[in-house]
Amino acid sequence: MATFYIKHLTEYTYNNTVIDAANQIKLYPINDDFQKTVHQKITVNTNPYIDTYLDFYNNLVGTFMIVEPHYILSIESDIEVVTKKRPLPEDKAKPSVQWDELKSLQKDTLFIDFLNHIAFNGTQDVLDWINSKDLDQITPYQLTLNICNYIYTNFKYLKGVTTINTTLDEVWHLKAGVCQDFTNIMMQITRMLGIPTRYVSGYICPHEGGTRGEGATHAWIEAYIPFYGWLGFDPTNNEVANENHVRLAVGRDYHDCSPVKGVFKGNVKDDLFVNVKVTTAKENIKPFEHVNPFGNIEEINSFRKNQEIIQHQQQQQQ
Repeated sequence: MATFYIKHLTEYTYNNTVIDAANQIKLYPINDDFQKTVHQKITVNTNPYIDTYLDFYNNLVGTFMIVEPHYILSIESDIEVVTKKRPLPEDKAKPSVQWDELKSLQKDTLFIDFLNHIAFNGTQDVLDWINSKDLDQITPYQLTLNICNYIYTNFKYLKGVTTINTTLDEVWHLKAGVCQDFTNIMMQITRMLGIPTRYVSGYICPHEGGTRGEGATHAWIEAYIPFYGWLGFDPTNNEVANENHVRLAVGRDYHDCSPVKGVFKGNVKDDLFVNVKVTTAKENIKPFEHVNPFGNIEEINSFRKNQEIIQHQQQQQQ
């Protein structure tokens, strides 16, 4: 078993006040036989009441409202979580039997959402690659490992070249991106093969050999392996997602798993700052430094408050 201490800050800063902010968070680690949350504290700077519920995919979701005017929304999650290494598939059944098992799931309502794939510019290339494989000789588990290695080998890990709105076509053309891009491409390929695949958001924990994707939330896939169940594959690091991966949410795509999202009223410029720290030693977790790109909020608040008082006095004198 391994114990990890995770500190996750999401901070939105606005250059003017916003109101009536409705927010949703998926920052609660999944609890099952291989992952247990020992302790978690979520702190929001306005201290709202956070209501929770389980969504359709059994993710724990938090929701809260901030009605009063505010310049900053800061959400900080402190987690202690224990993970346990899961056994890998024995993969003893004949490949043909396993592929037939997957075909039987194509109309199963539990898997339909995870089989729909999106056509993109690389679809024909992927189909050609799939057709070059003899599925009578390779199991879904072996082929998924092969796909994971293919993406890791042929795509460059480059920050800043993509965003959450970058299309599959653009990623395929760039052959570069970050964990979300690697995950989206792999998810389409495995679904095209008829392997149910879901998107996973969470954290990757530092381990021997080094990792890509630290310092932020991470993403990978879970594929349904016949006669075994769901198993994670991380194409960003070319490894099976196991005890060094902490899962927050699963779904059809990023939108089902977004750690933080919301809406507000206000015509403002905003800035987003996200930082994640993961360690195996609690004493190594240090407080975050909060940076406001629009200047000192206290000074801004004080100045605007004084202006409001002056305007009110002038109105009374008229």
